[in-house]
Amino acid sequence: MALKLYGSPMSTCTSRVLTCLHEKDLDFELVIVDLFAGEHKQPPFLAKNPFGQIPALEDDDLTLFESRAITSYVAERFKETGYDLIRHQNIKEAALVKVWAEVESQQFHPAIAPIIFQFLVAPLQGNLPDQTVIDTNLEKLGKVLDIYEAKLTSTKYLAGDFYSLADLHHLPYAYYLMKTPAASVVNERPHVKAWWEDISSRPAFKKVAEGMNFGEK
Repeated sequence: MALKLYGSPMSTCTSRVLTCLHEKDLDFELVIVDLFAGEHKQPPFLAKNPFGQIPALEDDDLTLFESRAITSYVAERFKETGYDLIRHQNIKEAALVKVWAEVESQQFHPAIAPIIFQFLVAPLQGNLPDQTVIDTNLEKLGKVLDIYEAKLTSTKYLAGDFYSLADLHHLPYAYYLMKTPAASVVNERPHVKAWWEDISSRPAFKKVAEGMNFGEK
């Protein structure tokens, strides 16, 4: 039975999983969940994720939700297929991948998510972006990226000189950030900018980015 991913190509969390699936060269079926019609809050989808958030993944009799948990599962389940995203043959490198994947979820994400919300979601709700929220979180994001800048002076990627799940997890939100005036927070840090240009140019993500048109007219 093929993998089934329930979500939307424009969704950050869905695109995180899609990128992982493409990196692993896996066959899968994408089942579109219409967010604007509220399908994610209806019983058929709530049976897959009771929190009513996309994406969800079905692998035979297993159903998973939470995008980072899904990518970790896919990377481990198919560790011998496609690109090795978790460095499964080197326990120390694998540990560093986990560290920096945690940094993405605990440090990077809480700072960048409100910025993306204000620039892209608020206008769809009929509101103007709240510049105070943007500025407050840009300051937080800048401090996180200062640490990234220092780290990336010594290694090509966050966990070492190898691309991994830790880098991949950053792609969706950073992609949307780079479409906003806040892109300067990346562009003014040369090592972060070079890292972003590298990871966003990978074929797996370029394929996914074609569907990431949230907020476009």
